[in-house]
Amino acid sequence: MYKAVIILPTMVFLFIVNACHKEIKSEKGGIDLISNVYFEASKGLDKVQNFHLSRINYSGDTIIELIPDLTFPEITNEIYYIQDSLYYSLGKENSSSLLSEISKKQKPVFIEKKNAGALFSREWIPNYLHRKNLSDTVLFSKKYKRFEVISAKSFARYYIYPTDTILPYSIYQHAETDYGGRLERIDSYNKEKDIFVTLQLLPRKKWDNEAKDIFEFNEFAKNKK
Repeated sequence: MYKAVIILPTMVFLFIVNACHKEIKSEKGGIDLISNVYFEASKGLDKVQNFHLSRINYSGDTIIELIPDLTFPEITNEIYYIQDSLYYSLGKENSSSLLSEISKKQKPVFIEKKNAGALFSREWIPNYLHRKNLSDTVLFSKKYKRFEVISAKSFARYYIYPTDTILPYSIYQHAETDYGGRLERIDSYNKEKDIFVTLQLLPRKKWDNEAKDIFEFNEFAKNKK
């Protein structure tokens, strides 16, 4: 009887802990990938170029990725339809694309082979096992966990925002699993080339207009059947 009294509260406690750490899947929204490249960084941060690498839009498991022109980011160079581990090209403007028909007519390509926009890779961070944990910090009113990886030629710092909300895209999934959050920023410095690079993942709730048209057209076509 004594053992039962001890075990029952323990089981209840474990259930509560697991429930509190339940991951929540974000159903719809967008993600921007932004990069700033600083040249001759040791002399200051005046020589900089800004790049909008990708505009990801998602509804459930369906992703519409817009690839901005690096020189004129308001121009879309390519639209990708991503489902599971495959992607299809929708061209530059295709708001009336029936995604179900695209997947039937077009030969898909594995997302690991996509070389524009957001890169989908299963590789680990180089030298990840030799990383050093740093103290937490606050950026843009958000508290981040941090770690860094240092080599003879470069160093990089990684910023992870603690959250249970899961997005359909992550830069390095293995680090997010280890630190219980979302990798939202990487700062890296190449000592030989004297180049400092920041990569930011910026989640948002709204779709881009181009992706919104595609999602709504497909939802309309689906309900019309």
